[in-house]
Amino acid sequence: MATISSAGIGSGLDVNSIVTQLVAIERQPITVLQTKATKIQTQISEFGKQKSALATLRDAASKLTSGDFWGQTTGASSNPSSVSVTTTTGAVAGNYAVEVTSLAASQSVATGVFAASTTPPGAGTLHIEVGAWGAGQTSFTPKTGATAVDITVDATDTLAQVRDKINAANAGVTATVLTDASGSRLMMRSTATGAENAFRTSVVDADGTNGDATGLSALAYDPSTAASTVMARTQIAANAAATLNGLPISSASNTLTNLVDGVTLKLSGVTTAPVNVSVVQDNDALKKQLQAFADAYNAVQTLITTQTKYDAATKTGGPLQGDGAAVGLQRQLRNLAGASSGASSTFARLSDVGLGTDATGQMVVSATKLDNALANPTELKKLFANADTLVASNNGLGRQIRVLADSFLSVDGSLSTRADGLRQRLDSNKDQQDKLTDRVAQTEKRLRAQYTALDTQMATLNGLSSYVTQQIAQYNKA
Repeated sequence: MATISSAGIGSGLDVNSIVTQLVAIERQPITVLQTKATKIQTQISEFGKQKSALATLRDAASKLTSGDFWGQTTGASSNPSSVSVTTTTGAVAGNYAVEVTSLAASQSVATGVFAASTTPPGAGTLHIEVGAWGAGQTSFTPKTGATAVDITVDATDTLAQVRDKINAANAGVTATVLTDASGSRLMMRSTATGAENAFRTSVVDADGTNGDATGLSALAYDPSTAASTVMARTQIAANAAATLNGLPISSASNTLTNLVDGVTLKLSGVTTAPVNVSVVQDNDALKKQLQAFADAYNAVQTLITTQTKYDAATKTGGPLQGDGAAVGLQRQLRNLAGASSGASSTFARLSDVGLGTDATGQMVVSATKLDNALANPTELKKLFANADTLVASNNGLGRQIRVLADSFLSVDGSLSTRADGLRQRLDSNKDQQDKLTDRVAQTEKRLRAQYTALDTQMATLNGLSSYVTQQIAQYNKA
């Protein structure tokens, strides 16, 4: 008898459909688990968003506890085109009168005219030394820490190539080639301003004469030895000369960084009258950070409200509706936002300095109150940054919010443990799905084996029935 090769042929039943439907019934618990897994994964993701938003609030609150933050200053000048000012944290507020007599300059010398930049000046060795000239340039004092440089010039080196060799030597001097209708000249200039950054040059000329205007000697400049001076000085190396509140100042640079702590003055022009420079508290920077703090607070509140809300119209709840960790965080933050602190003798609450909350729990910044509070920076700083190890309620509110955020974000904090618990549930859910999937596979295998056996049996019975029918028909004929 032939073997049944396709389920249902022997019995006439739609075996595949029957088995598929039976297996689908067996898979229903898996579908339920998958739905639960999706919900758990969503909750884990929502806690991740919550931790991120809370970390931003913690960082914003932490900045408000920093002494550097409250020490921010800004500078202003009555004539910024001649004297500009910048400040760093720690600069002391004050007013200064600055007068500029002369600016710092770098030494500059130039050769005579060559036919073109491609003209070779001649072979030899060029010696460059940085230092300061004495009165009348009759003496030269090398700069402490500077190293004289020797540059080898080949007979085929053009004026432009000599320029490049000078620039590559890092000798405290830069070179350029100036070309006009008369021809080309090599100009050498100190890389830094100030009397101590002047320079002199001497040569060992391949033509045997080091002091004439021919050959490499054309690049010599040393007034202390008249025979060695061929190039012409076009600018003297000089210090800047100025006064600060009437006190004379000399500087090798036009940028003055050490006169007043945290204050940098940049001199750009000679003045005809005192320039008023002021250093004041940077209220704009303080306002910006306080607004960032309020925005970070509101972001946490909005996120948790969305996560835990219930929509009566759609009869659906947020992914964290009723979650104790989320609700607890929101409640504690709101309590702190409206709490009083003994940190300041002038300001007790955030609302006193313009950071009040509205009916929805959002923090609203009052510009008027904040401006008034900034007029008393010492007490405003205390409200946020004061530290008291004995009386917790005397800690600044910025410090208290930072501590609260840290407690929720720590490894054993509510948000972390809640997320860890959800991950464990997700792992357990996956294990259950794997076990049920294996069981369903075994069930399907068993059902197909049973229906295959049924097909075989029914095929045998059908064959026997046909045979009996034929025999009866033959018997009747006989």
